[in-house]
This record gives sequence, structure tokens and C-alpha cells, in this order.
Amino acid sequence: MNDELREEELQVLESIYPDYILESTPKSIRLEVPVELGIPRRVSVVADSSKAASSSSGPSVKLTYLPPILLSVSLPEGYPTECSPTITSVHATHSWLSVEAQLAHILRQAWVEGEGTLCNWVELIRSGDFLDQLDLVDKSGVIRLPHPEPQPLLSQILLAYDATAASNEFSQTSFSCSICFASLKGARCVRLSCSHVFCRSCLQEYWGFCIAEGSVERVGCADPDCVKEAREANEEEVRRVVSDKEVIRWKWLKAKKAIEKDPTIIHCPIPICQAPVPKPVTDPNSSSGWDRFRSCSSCGFNFCAFCKHTWHGPLSECPKSVTHSLVMVYLDLPEGSPERAALERKFGKGVVLKLVKDYEEEQSTGEWLQSSTTACPGCSVHVEKSLGCNHMMCAKCQQHFCYKCGAKLRALDPYAHFSAKGSGCYGQLFDLHRDPEEDEWQPIEGFDLL
Repeated sequence: MNDELREEELQVLESIYPDYILESTPKSIRLEVPVELGIPRRVSVVADSSKAASSSSGPSVKLTYLPPILLSVSLPEGYPTECSPTITSVHATHSWLSVEAQLAHILRQAWVEGEGTLCNWVELIRSGDFLDQLDLVDKSGVIRLPHPEPQPLLSQILLAYDATAASNEFSQTSFSCSICFASLKGARCVRLSCSHVFCRSCLQEYWGFCIAEGSVERVGCADPDCVKEAREANEEEVRRVVSDKEVIRWKWLKAKKAIEKDPTIIHCPIPICQAPVPKPVTDPNSSSGWDRFRSCSSCGFNFCAFCKHTWHGPLSECPKSVTHSLVMVYLDLPEGSPERAALERKFGKGVVLKLVKDYEEEQSTGEWLQSSTTACPGCSVHVEKSLGCNHMMCAKCQQHFCYKCGAKLRALDPYAHFSAKGSGCYGQLFDLHRDPEEDEWQPIEGFDLL
């Protein structure tokens, strides 16, 4: 009868925990049981092995997995009806558990006469419940592992094993991609630091497109919750997904975006340089002209931040453009006058006419920007609306604003601006301009023949 019960228990054990069995015979079994804590828990290595809960310890680390316990068990003839299994050896890999004898004692006490106990032993070790029974968990829930001498290396070993075990668990588990909704093994997926999982091909295509288009702020988690929070990917995540060439462009775009966000940064006016030049640290309340001074660290050119010319000192006014003065004088003269002809002969008719054309185009562009666009209140980029509502979000700085009045809007509730009574834009989320001619009756061709 005992032989049949032992054989049945071994079959159940093999069906539930096939990966844990290293060696099995009718008379003995050798197991390797990993310890899975379920959720990340604080683990600290303490010096005193006698009173772990009160011993001094080093910094704690967060772990979800602990190295496996090697358990060798002999199954005597009287097991399970008359006697318990005989534990021949208990060993924690990497020697992280120094109270192995106490663990063996707890396992022996868990045997109930007439019942199989191997599955219960495995589950007790796998779940980490034996740590509480060994009084290795303090009142705050920190697992304090006694060790003869607290070694920083032991914490590093535990961290390395935890990372490897978590990676193996992720690779063998199936996940649903949040983009294509396909179910794939973790080995073909990427888990971001926000814990959202995507298949590698979808994320590679999505991020590659964003990098190619220059939308570096969209290179991040594609989950709707993270999109609302504008969560961007870090460099380690980007390197795991896209090519080296795309990583270089992503880093360049990130640096460019950071520069564009700082309104005090000006690019060097030297055409072959154009390096970003930050504003020097000065008193913001000072009225001296030194706040206009800029010095390019790349080429050494010192210039004025206002006129972009060579630095002319803090007291001198910015020199007026010679070409601008020439154009204004030329336009003030009557058309076809001898004075205009003299200027055309002096500087060349083609040159003068080109300067006049450039000036008129610049004025026309300024008038169009003033009448047909609204400047973003965050970065001053002009935005033109072709259709849709008056709620805008700047593609450059992500600032929400009203297209009608240019006011900044709260990202969490941008439409409150249009629903607040007393606001100048109350009820004007959409511009409803009806053409009076559309309301008039129009005759239908051929109607008079009926």
C-alpha cells in the first residue's frame, strides 16, 4: 500500500512541479525549489545569526526571487502511513541561508501521519512561507537573512540572481501587445520601466517612425495612460529597440528640443558654426547692457544677442542695418525719380530691387502671421488653424492654448476655458460663421419644367 501511495505522490509532484525535480527513484527524490516571493520585498543581510530580528544590518535591497533550495529526500518503506520522509540534505544555493538545519526541522514537523507531504514541502519553500516560520521577517516586513559575516557580495549575488530569474520568467511568459494585441512570448517583447509590454516589432516600427519624423516627444510608452502623462522613453529603452543610427538621431533631437525649450539660448550667428550659446549668469533686475553679451564657446565669437553683430559694448546701441536704411530711403523717394535712379546706379539696380523685394516679402509675411495665425504662448511658434475647434496643442512644446485669444489652457481640463461664464471665449469652442448666401433659396435647374 505504501508503495502505491509513494508512486502516486511522485506522479502528482512531477505533474505539478516538473522543472523542480532533478532526480527521482521509488526510494528517493532530489529537488531544486526556487523561492518566489510574489511581490518585491525588502531583504537585508544581518551579522548575528542568533537573533536576526534585532541584529545590525546593511542597506536592504528589493527582491522578488531568492536562489533555490536543494532538497534531497529519502522515502523509507513505512512512508507515508507510518513515518515521515528522511531529509538527507538541505542546501541553499550561493549559501544565502545559514539556518538550513532549522529549515529541515520545520519540514519534518509539517508531516502529518498517513498523508503525503512532498507537495506541501515544495510549496512551503517555493512561496517563501518558511521565512516567517524561521522568524526571519521583522514587524515591518523586511526579510533579515542571518549570515556569519555580512558580506556586500551576498547582496550583489542576490540582486544578480533576482534580475536573471525575473528575465527568465518574463521570457517564458506570454503577453498581449498593447499595439497589435497579439499574444507573444516575452522573449519577443519589450517591457518598459512603466511595466507596459509591447512586442518588439511594433515598438521598433512606432519609435522608428517618430524618430524619422522628428517627433522625439512621442518616443515613449504607447499605452493611453502613459500617453496622457507624456512619459518618454529613457536611453536604455531606446537602445534596446531601435538601431544605432536611430539612437544617434534620437539623442540629437533630444538635445535640440532641450535647447529650443530654453528661450535664453541663441545660436551663434557665424554661418559655419551656429552652436547654441547660453545666456551668461547675470542679475535679472540689472539694467546694464551686459545681459545682451554672448560668447560662443565653439568658435570664440563675441556678439550681441539683440542685433547678432560683433559685440559693441554694453553702452552702445545696436547698429541699424545698412541695407534696411537703404531700402527705406529708396521707398520714400518717388517712383521714377532721379534720386532713385542715382541709388540704382550707385549700388546696382538688381541689388536694390532684390533688397526691396526681400523687405516687402518680410513685411507681407509679418502681416499674414499677425492676421492669420496665433502664436503659442509657450514657445512663440505661430500656428495656423484650417478647421476644427479653438483648442490647440503646440507640436513643439506641447502647450495647450486657445487659438482665439492665445491664452494658456490647463492640460487636464483645456475645455473649461470655453465653458466658464464671463470668459471672453465662453461658448466659442468652434467658430460658426455662416454665409448669408447659403441661407437664401436657390432655384433648382429643371424644377420649372415639372
